Parts: sequence; structure tokens; C-alpha cells
Amino acid sequence: MELIGDVWVNWFEGEENGYNVCEFHEWRKHDFIELLDQVPLIKVDKVLFEYIENDLRDLPEQLLEDIKNKSYIRKNSQREVIEYCFIATDGERHIVVDTLGYKVPIRKSRLIPRQEKHVLEKAETMKITTYKLKKNVEPKEYHILSPHPALMRGLTRKERQLKQILLMALDQLRSVGSLQEIRYWYTEWFPKQYHESRTMTFETAWNRLYDEIKWGWSEKHLDFCERMIKGQPYFEKVWELENGSKVSEKRII
Repeated sequence: MELIGDVWVNWFEGEENGYNVCEFHEWRKHDFIELLDQVPLIKVDKVLFEYIENDLRDLPEQLLEDIKNKSYIRKNSQREVIEYCFIATDGERHIVVDTLGYKVPIRKSRLIPRQEKHVLEKAETMKITTYKLKKNVEPKEYHILSPHPALMRGLTRKERQLKQILLMALDQLRSVGSLQEIRYWYTEWFPKQYHESRTMTFETAWNRLYDEIKWGWSEKHLDFCERMIKGQPYFEKVWELENGSKVSEKRII
């Protein structure tokens, strides 16, 4: 274990997927950025690193014991202890974690480039500390509300956010189960398949629509997303935050 000083962090809270813990070049002015006085660095194996980065399940008890009360933050000129906070690396990647006193990695952050370089250089001379996960830990399952990293690869922060609200809207469409509505949206995405859509079952239409939409991000995705979320306050708020403009008045079902 090494101790790293003056660590800038940008906390992303409750994120189970590492692709939503943004790298430094995607940080924004309104993000929750802090300067930590001291944070322990541990080198772990790739399996545990993936578990920490891409999950919100309990961390190994021994890991928590090893890093307990070794992190500090300065507030009003006083040095305050952070109970469970650490930087994890597998020698190639890194992530900063704060459990907020619990056993799960509730807050996660990346480092600024200079500190990332420093951490990876430190890791070259460090030995891997082996921590055992609980027995029978089930492999993580990805789904429409927690998309597989492959579906987010290559997207910007804005595109990831908008894609996630589009997928949430699609999931909502599935829960409603309206055949008329799914046929409408299917035709909006596949305008040349109107007649084919008239004979489709709900499940067939929804699955085909999802299988097309889940890959990549384009102007077509953007336009489709804007129309799907019209009239839904939560989705519209996210849209406004990401685009700097309100959802435009467009024809909807």
C-alpha cells in the first residue's frame, strides 16, 4: 500500500458501471469536485478491479480493514478522516472509491492525468494484494437499464446520458405494452416497413426496435430520443441539461 497526497476527485455517486465514472476530459464545472489530502493506493488483481469499477456490491472485508481511516480531507483548515476511501489499480487502470461509511463503492472517481500517471508508475513496483470476494458471487448481469459496456463504447458523456434516457423510454414503452404505440414507434424508426409492422406482435416489434437502437449513437438516435420523451418531465429535464435547450415541439403519438 502507498499513500497518495493532494488527490483531486470528481465523485459520481451510485454508478455501478465504470463508463459512467467520467475521465478527466469529460469533467464539467458543475460536477462535485473535491481535493483529498491523502488517499491509500492498493494494487489488486483484474477480477477484483472489474468488480469494484463495475458493481455496487460489498467490498472484501479485509480490503475495508486495510484502508480504514487512512484517508483525509481538509475542511475549514481541519484534517478530517474519511472512513473507507482508496485508490484501486490493476496496473493499467485506476479508480478512486469512497463508500460513505458503508461496504459498497457508493462514490467513484477518476484522477486528473498527472496523478493517474503517478499512480500507474507507483503500481509498477507494487505487489498485488489479494482479497477474496464472498463465495458464490454471481456474475454481473447487464440489461436495458444497465447496458453492457460494449453498447456505450466510443460515446461521449453527453451521448451516454442521452442514450440511457432513450433506453429508459424504450423500457417504459415495453412496460405499457401498447401494440398501437409500439407499431407507431417501430415505423418511425423503420419508415419503409409500415406494412410489415401492421402484422407484428408487440414482442417482435419491440425486440427488433431495441436491437437496432441499442448500438451506437447518431443524429437518428438523437431525433428519435427527443420525440419519444416529449411530455415526460424527468426525461425532458435530463435532455435540457445535456443539450442546453428544451425538447422541441414535434409530432408525437
